[in-house]
Amino acid sequence: MNSGLFYALGAFTIWGLFPLYLSTLASVPSFEVLLQRSVWSLVFVLAMLVASGRLGALREVFSQRRRVGLFAISAMLLSFNWLIYLLAVQGGHVLDASLGYFMNPLVNVLLGVLVLHERLRRAQWLAVTLAAICVAWMTWLAGHPPWFALGLALSFGVYGLIRKTATLGALEGLALENLLLAPIAVPLLVWWTLQHDGALLRGDPALGGLLLLSGPLTALPLLFFAAAARRLPLATLGLVQYLSPTLQFVLAIWVFHEPFDQFRLIGYLFIWSALAVYSADALWFNARRTAAVRPVEVA
Repeated sequence: MNSGLFYALGAFTIWGLFPLYLSTLASVPSFEVLLQRSVWSLVFVLAMLVASGRLGALREVFSQRRRVGLFAISAMLLSFNWLIYLLAVQGGHVLDASLGYFMNPLVNVLLGVLVLHERLRRAQWLAVTLAAICVAWMTWLAGHPPWFALGLALSFGVYGLIRKTATLGALEGLALENLLLAPIAVPLLVWWTLQHDGALLRGDPALGGLLLLSGPLTALPLLFFAAAARRLPLATLGLVQYLSPTLQFVLAIWVFHEPFDQFRLIGYLFIWSALAVYSADALWFNARRTAAVRPVEVA
């Protein structure tokens, strides 16, 4: 198997199965899980930077105020995204979480138009329109917008946009984000633990181990994704990314037994149609661009 494909499958499989891990932390409030995840992610990535001798690269970034400022914003967005996801999964809304990550590629396209002033092809406009119909249908069905799905898609879309303009290695970037959050996350975690009989005071080694595991489970898929992005064409990576929300969709219905009737299926058919149009257009455009730059053989 191509190593890039291996890394991509690893990243999106971990993200797709993450609700199973979070279900083991059902007794821990979402806010505390968020704080634990931030702290143990920082410990894990700093250990990796020290082990790989790359800690110096992180120190250099702190002399670049604009870059640090952008990463402070991306850190807050990432925390917001994590909290929405935790609330969705622990509140029995894994289907909404899957819908949010199905929407994410199309939100990226829309952000490209609104922020980067990119021009869309007709097929891309059709895909965005179908996604908008999905949101309108889900809103009518529930009597309110699909807040979890929209929150996840928009927060991760803007996060990706900022990370695109403030480039840094995946490991260094995650370390910097968690370092910037640490002055808030660490005191809050100490206060929460002491005031609310936090999970680490319960004397449950298994629960403590699961919380420590949040560090590598957060960092490893990001590192796998970064490795995959360097080795795979974007069109291929774009197709593999649907593995994550698909796994979440399967878990929501067959493991967590969330309600899913024919009316909700209609909404998903709109978003799946949008992704089919978007993916077919991306593959077609990539094939044309490859053919255009391929050198012509002289007989």
